[in-house]
Amino acid sequence: MSQAPTALRAALNGISGILVTPFDDADKLAPARLAPIVDRAVNAGVHVLVANGNTSEFYGLTTNEAEQMVHAAAEHVAGRVPLLAGVGRSLHDAIALARASRAAGASALMVHQPPDPFVAPRGVVQYVTRIAEAGDGLPLVLYLRDDGIGLDAVEELCAIPGVVGVKWASPTPLRLAEIIERTRERDLAWVGGLAEHWAPPFYAVGSRGFTSGLINVLPERSVAIHAALEAGDYPRAMELIRSMAEFEALRALERNGTNVTVVKRALQLMGNDCGAVRAPGAWPLSTEADDTLRRLLGQWGLI
Repeated sequence: MSQAPTALRAALNGISGILVTPFDDADKLAPARLAPIVDRAVNAGVHVLVANGNTSEFYGLTTNEAEQMVHAAAEHVAGRVPLLAGVGRSLHDAIALARASRAAGASALMVHQPPDPFVAPRGVVQYVTRIAEAGDGLPLVLYLRDDGIGLDAVEELCAIPGVVGVKWASPTPLRLAEIIERTRERDLAWVGGLAEHWAPPFYAVGSRGFTSGLINVLPERSVAIHAALEAGDYPRAMELIRSMAEFEALRALERNGTNVTVVKRALQLMGNDCGAVRAPGAWPLSTEADDTLRRLLGQWGLI
């Protein structure tokens, strides 16, 4: 069910949890396996859930599969928290996903930045404008992974009707500070898009909240980090983030190709099997990485 813009805007200052996409042993969607992950995250206090994000293997799904997953996620979430629906790839794929997400009852669209090798800054503005039109009133959250399009283009994107927030996933906090200042009158939600370990420097320049794939496995830790940041207790936040350092290091192996692999393998070990990671992601983990993951999950009392 769609959330009021004010409620969504407030929720974006919290944790945006990116849900995995479950597969069965035949590499087919297994949406029912998502239910305990959603319940665990909601019960822990995660503020927003996201279907068809990067931890969802968005670029490994067909458009039809992505449509199925936003409907499944909406059913599992059942209006308990806002649901962002990732849309992207070709313009017409994104438009189709926007319409399907609206039909599913998503609270807002999260627009992936186009990965096309030939991207014009003004073309991105046209791309997002067309998606906004297809969303027919659904709020939009921009997902920016590359600020190379320039801050003038980002400012123009932020002026598109319906845009309520930006997930900043570029490791450039000073650029983030500049664009926050340039768009201050719009009262946008600026969300740290590089998960827990980048949240403190992003908070320091004015963003609030952060994205998280960890919430699939240990949402309580993400919630504790968010609470510390909101309280201005940076030493506590950094202590909690350091406690996740080995886990995040595993996710960064093989040029970040194990990012989702570690999450899905952890879920397997916890008895919540969501299947393998599709190529070109890495599967399975190396023996050494798997042993480290087992040790960490044991230390955290998850297995």
